[in-house]
Amino acid sequence: MQLQQIDRVKTISKEDFIKNYFKPQKPVVIERFVEDWPAFKKWDLDYMAKVAGDKEVPLYDNRPVSHEDGFNEAHATMKMSEYIALLKREPTKYRIFLWNILKEVPQLQEDYSYPDFGIKLMKGLPMLFFGGEDSYTFMHYDIDLANIFHFHFHGKKEVILFDQKQNDYLYKIPHSLITREDIDFANPDYKKWPALKQAKGFKTHLEHGNVLYMPEGYWHYMRYLTPGFSMSLRAIARNPKNLGKAVYNIMVMRHFDTMMRKWKGQDWIDQKNEKAITRTNAKLGLD
Repeated sequence: MQLQQIDRVKTISKEDFIKNYFKPQKPVVIERFVEDWPAFKKWDLDYMAKVAGDKEVPLYDNRPVSHEDGFNEAHATMKMSEYIALLKREPTKYRIFLWNILKEVPQLQEDYSYPDFGIKLMKGLPMLFFGGEDSYTFMHYDIDLANIFHFHFHGKKEVILFDQKQNDYLYKIPHSLITREDIDFANPDYKKWPALKQAKGFKTHLEHGNVLYMPEGYWHYMRYLTPGFSMSLRAIARNPKNLGKAVYNIMVMRHFDTMMRKWKGQDWIDQKNEKAITRTNAKLGLD
């Protein structure tokens, strides 16, 4: 893969952000934007165990998608205090995904504010993400193709990004938001996945207090180098084409895929996985 380092700035004005990153739809890491937030000093694993320890949290691991799984259906549950104890004790593949602060722990909203980047953020969807050492997300993009601001707390995380122009090289699963799950994007096997050599993307590491801007519809793969967590805020897609895709994904694609899983079972999953290879090879003349 042809990966370049994501731009990094100490801080940024909304005018510079709009001009240099939002309008050209280019990712950036802002290193010191949230140091005035109470969360900057307070938010670590111990604090989360204290304020949310009794909450039952949904956990996800890296098992392949199954026809028996519902959309974003958790693989296990655990009390937050038990989960954080696990994170601190040993490596684990279990992650928390899309955990809504407003719904689950309203007091956490007192620790941050909604920054003015020059675009309107959706204030009802502040989401937390946790992961254990060496756990990772499959390469995917979000169903609503939103502009995402990813605020990282506690620990270190590796990030790889691609824009939608790279779809032909990523072995995208049809009727889905993910690539082939057996691709190791941290160390890809180019003999097995030759198209990846043509994919042009971005990479970076995130540490406590860093903010990553991911433009509309960007593919993202994230690996926790140490136990940690992040919060995402989002703004709706502004590009009409991306907004149309978001509506289609939410209103049509998701329900069609669910119906086909119920009808065809694992055969539907297997067919999609195979088409990811045959379609990629056909587009690039690799058959």
